[in-house]
Amino acid sequence: MVSELAGTLSTQKIDTQALHSAFFAPGKTPVPVKFGTSGHRGTLGEGFCALHAQAIAQAVARIHLENHITGPVLVGGDTRLMSRETARLCAEVLTGNNIPVILPDIPVPTPVFSFEIRSGRACACLNGTASHNPPQEMGLKYNPANGGPADGKLTAQIEKYANEYMANPSAIKSLPLAQARERGLVTTADVITPYVKAIGQKIDFKKIAASGCRFAIHPLGGTSLPFYRAIKEKYGLHNVDIVSEVQDPTFCFIPLDHDGKIRMDPSSKYPMKPLIELVQKGVYAFAGASDPDADRFGCATAQGGLIAPNHALCVMADYLVKKHRVKGATAIGRTLGTTALLDRIAKHYELELDEVNVGFKYFVEGLDKGRLVLAGEESAGMSVSGWTTEKDGIFAVCLLMEIQAVAGDIAALYKDIASKYGTPYYTRVDVPTDAETKARIKALKAADFTLPQVAGEKVTRVRDTDGLKVYLENSWFLVRPSGTENILKIYAETFTSEEHLHTLISEAQKVLA
Repeated sequence: MVSELAGTLSTQKIDTQALHSAFFAPGKTPVPVKFGTSGHRGTLGEGFCALHAQAIAQAVARIHLENHITGPVLVGGDTRLMSRETARLCAEVLTGNNIPVILPDIPVPTPVFSFEIRSGRACACLNGTASHNPPQEMGLKYNPANGGPADGKLTAQIEKYANEYMANPSAIKSLPLAQARERGLVTTADVITPYVKAIGQKIDFKKIAASGCRFAIHPLGGTSLPFYRAIKEKYGLHNVDIVSEVQDPTFCFIPLDHDGKIRMDPSSKYPMKPLIELVQKGVYAFAGASDPDADRFGCATAQGGLIAPNHALCVMADYLVKKHRVKGATAIGRTLGTTALLDRIAKHYELELDEVNVGFKYFVEGLDKGRLVLAGEESAGMSVSGWTTEKDGIFAVCLLMEIQAVAGDIAALYKDIASKYGTPYYTRVDVPTDAETKARIKALKAADFTLPQVAGEKVTRVRDTDGLKVYLENSWFLVRPSGTENILKIYAETFTSEEHLHTLISEAQKVLA
């Protein structure tokens, strides 16, 4: 194991005691509960505090009781500062409503929550995480009986009820954890063994172990650490090194991101710099990482350096289809902002292409029904039918290691795919804006876009289900207002040239100004 990794580390001081105090006693009135694409998130204090956790848990309890949902709720979280306290508060509220709780004694990855629900050991979950966001932030997600992120109708109900309890905290029921344990309402569980055993039926670890490759894995201080350890031990992966086992809720050992903030983002070249250097120096052929709640993946290889998530998704999709690894699936799924190279791969293999709004919750039905060979997001989330209905960064890293062991460098494989179907030029640009402009863009309908051409190409279709996406003859662009910040996200892709991509972005900004 490599004990220390190089990188530009944070010099900022994170006052954990102040954040702890703000969680229990915010200096300002807490913001209302608002579920985004995957849960409620905010900065510790007014953005996310103990009352948010209790109110959301009471809302979930009410929904379970009203709908006669029975069975234990799996409660836990990632390795963030207030994750354990958030889980405790949720457990106390649920048991205060006489709902049984499974409360593991270790941090739990997001995909493992889904796996446990799909396995029938839990009926739902409350998961304390803010994904790869800065360490000052915290959040809470709810997954129902299908194991995936709750849909819009359900999250709207949770929001409604939770905000009622935010306004009237005395209506929240709670039972101290010790008493809940005495009454048998709280149990623990081994969540590592079942997952590690099951992933061995999906990933060919024998080929990874037998390959001549050396692999590195970095859990980025997150929940995946004991799972990678168990996988390494169970499947005899002597050529796989876990290069960092540091767990620190300030995440100060993670190199700073582009804006000087700490983000545990495995798809960013800044936090991934130490791993990129390891493969560039030839120490490893492949280095993989997953974020703190292990629902996103990242990787770097000797030939390609950091691999863009879009590229990795294409390689995984092509490999899974060629190897007939997802039996009975008939489609590839991608979100609106993910590469259209997946469309060309799907067409070649005579598969359907499911294009969904941004958010993994839109893949749940396709994954649940066994329809999707792969469901992927440009933001580095993926899963497959027959596995979790949540995105799984651990699974993705293991699958990419198998591909590297069996077929060669991920970057070379992507280059082959692009040479066969066309090379896409892709980018995302975040444009500062104001609330008024965000509201205007959000309200745009396809009929409002009347230009026959953009960037020298004919407009073939316009979609308005999640922002505005304009499809051109050989390219596309998408403008979406952020749900949490005053920015517009402009995604664009062309199969023409890098120069055309810049023109496309420029024209998109003019059109939507």
